[in-house]
Amino acid sequence: MDKNSSPYFTHLKCRECGRAYPKEAVHVCDFDFGPLEAAYDYDAIRPVLTRTEIQSRPQSMWRYRELLPIDGAPTVGTQVGFTPLVKADRLAQALGVKELYVKNDTVNYPTLSFKDRVVSVALSRAKEMGFKIVACASTGNLANSVAANAASAGLTSYVLIPADLEQGKVLGSLVYGTNVIGIHGPYDQVNRLCSEIAGKYGWGFVNVNLRPYYAEGSKSMGFEIAEQLGWRLPQHTVVPMASGSLLTKICKAYNEFATLGLVEKTPFAMHGAQASGCSPISTAKKKGTDIVKPVPKPQTIAKSLAIGTPADGYYAIHAMNETGGSAEDVNDDEIVEGIRLLASHEGIFAETAGGVTVACAQKLIESGAIPREESIVLCITGNGLKTQEAIIGKCGEARTIKPSLREFEELVREELQATI
Repeated sequence: MDKNSSPYFTHLKCRECGRAYPKEAVHVCDFDFGPLEAAYDYDAIRPVLTRTEIQSRPQSMWRYRELLPIDGAPTVGTQVGFTPLVKADRLAQALGVKELYVKNDTVNYPTLSFKDRVVSVALSRAKEMGFKIVACASTGNLANSVAANAASAGLTSYVLIPADLEQGKVLGSLVYGTNVIGIHGPYDQVNRLCSEIAGKYGWGFVNVNLRPYYAEGSKSMGFEIAEQLGWRLPQHTVVPMASGSLLTKICKAYNEFATLGLVEKTPFAMHGAQASGCSPISTAKKKGTDIVKPVPKPQTIAKSLAIGTPADGYYAIHAMNETGGSAEDVNDDEIVEGIRLLASHEGIFAETAGGVTVACAQKLIESGAIPREESIVLCITGNGLKTQEAIIGKCGEARTIKPSLREFEELVREELQATI
């Protein structure tokens, strides 16, 4: 082993056949084209990564660094993560459940989405591997995060996005000085082009040739949930699905903590949430199959979830099946109502993906798929300031008056009388 190589993150392995691969910029198995993922020596990690040791470290995602795929100390995104786990009592009352929490990545550093987690890992690893140019295919949040974190790391970056993306997310990439390239076509075509560029030019594409490293960053959300719950696993976790990767990695995080003895191995269910206008995973799950039929032209306001050919859809379905979880999807009106419900009850302004999570959770609770008496965590992955277009004109309007006490009193007379 290289003296600079991590004794904990040992190699890459195929998720299908288990073949081992060196820790390089590769993402598919040569034998069966299965996706590669990071593998760890849990026996070496167990005596090192204790509860006491974790709690002695800075409050960031890197307090779990032995379970993240880099060789040395992190060099990008050292302040990412450890976002609040909010005990959402008012929302719990509205949904009619006993114990509800919101994992609030709307305030993740630096670009207000969970993608800062995956990019922190991917770019730290990219620097270890000597990449000078990093890039991504993105539905918005990943582009913002690659642009910001690459700027802070002194790396040249390119972000390729669908040309019809929300302007808040386009501007949220341009401001960092990255190279933004809009593609006329859905995300799947953007991703295909990125694979071609990565193959020809050898750039470090975080969600192509660096995908085994990038995807593991999502585990940190699961680690934090377990720690913030007092070193226990929630009985139900509702996760928005685009590629399906986040759900699979939170599931992996729970299992890793149980393997290491950091939490008791208790039953937990993973539930997936999608938008009806692009719901290939939830549709397959509801039909009782693991064959995910692509959606060629997604039609939904939840653009961050609009991936018609989800790379991890098969694995997300198996994670839901193995844990006794379920999947649901919601239309655009329900997404908006989910955004408003979370904001009005907990003061958390989520982007459209958050509206999907809340609205799907509501459906799952009402159907009995999630029992009302059991603990529930909702994963809210991005900030509503990024997708304001989705709710413009749907939250009422500001009332205007002259700077007059009389006009104010006339305007709010009913409200004032209610307080007397």
